[in-house]
Amino acid sequence: MGVWDLLLVGLVLLLGLCGVLVPGVPGSWLVWAAVLWWALTATQPVSWWVLVGATLALFVSQVVRWALPPRRLRASGATPRMGVYAGAGAFLGFVLIPVLGAIPGFMGGIYLCERLRLGRHGEAMAALRTAMRSGGSSVLAELFTCLLITGAWLGAVIWG
Repeated sequence: MGVWDLLLVGLVLLLGLCGVLVPGVPGSWLVWAAVLWWALTATQPVSWWVLVGATLALFVSQVVRWALPPRRLRASGATPRMGVYAGAGAFLGFVLIPVLGAIPGFMGGIYLCERLRLGRHGEAMAALRTAMRSGGSSVLAELFTCLLITGAWLGAVIWG
């Protein structure tokens, strides 16, 4: 697989990660489709293992999301700005504290957004709890899974 193809797969993965944060966009499906595209065109055996792992991880993620409360983020006062902060926090956390850092990064992004908006710690914590109960945990589960898949793809491309 050429460099341009890998860049296109990476771009689709990035669009999928952003799509997780946007309501109505099938972000996890875009991530899976990008890995499928890569696995079908790559000649490395590891590509099929990444595809199988991505499929299983997304299946488990969907089961977890069904068990969590439905998404009612708009009703709780969540804004697109909050989604940007949460996504950036999850990405930074994922990079700084490999893999598990996405969880505190996501929540830290929401807290920072609300702290800047509301100005007080107590109100920002209350807004964070409300956002997580109103579907933020569902978004976090899906985003964490997609970050995990993207990290596995990147690792396979770099070291494979």
